[in-house]
Amino acid sequence: MSAVSLAPRALYEEVAELLRQRIFRRELEPGAWIDEVKIAQEYGISRTPMREALKVLAAEGLVTMKVRRGAYVTEVSEQDLAEVYHLLSLLESDAAAVAATRASEAELRELQALHKELEGAVRQREKFFAINERFHMRLLEIAGNRWRNQMVADLRKVMKLHRHNSLFKSGRIDESLAEHRLVMNALEKRDAAAAQQRMQEHFRNGLEAAG
Repeated sequence: MSAVSLAPRALYEEVAELLRQRIFRRELEPGAWIDEVKIAQEYGISRTPMREALKVLAAEGLVTMKVRRGAYVTEVSEQDLAEVYHLLSLLESDAAAVAATRASEAELRELQALHKELEGAVRQREKFFAINERFHMRLLEIAGNRWRNQMVADLRKVMKLHRHNSLFKSGRIDESLAEHRLVMNALEKRDAAAAQQRMQEHFRNGLEAAG
């Protein structure tokens, strides 16, 4: 059987990541039509990897494909947002409870270090958002369920479509940080029930701010 040579990353995956970042930076706004021909020319690629990239983003919920009309950046309704926050609350609060009992001392120190970074970035919105996501994803890794991690990663991508109307609201960063302190405190005490409850409250407050 002959050896098969595979590229480190398929072209369509690279294109998907470029488009994903453009969506998150609001260069492509929610509801905007994605001009496949223009972007393919811009990247110097054929329509095939462009279409495959859009399929990836559609599977993630970032792009909506409309029959005979093409691809559009997904618009997140209030109902969509409520459903996403509900699922994130269930999944991440469960992960917090698991992490409270299973995390090693070294892993707790990692979370403490991330929380300290978060405290230091309170006046730098973009940096705060990035560290906040790293904290949440590291907590999930420590809890150790790859299926839950994948679901949360996809849901968080959809949540990012709405982020400028939630975490970036006046005063919400300070509130979010205070909620993180309570989660961190429960984790340090190895209190699974409290960690779960504090994480649920964190998402409930986040949804209220996003409304």
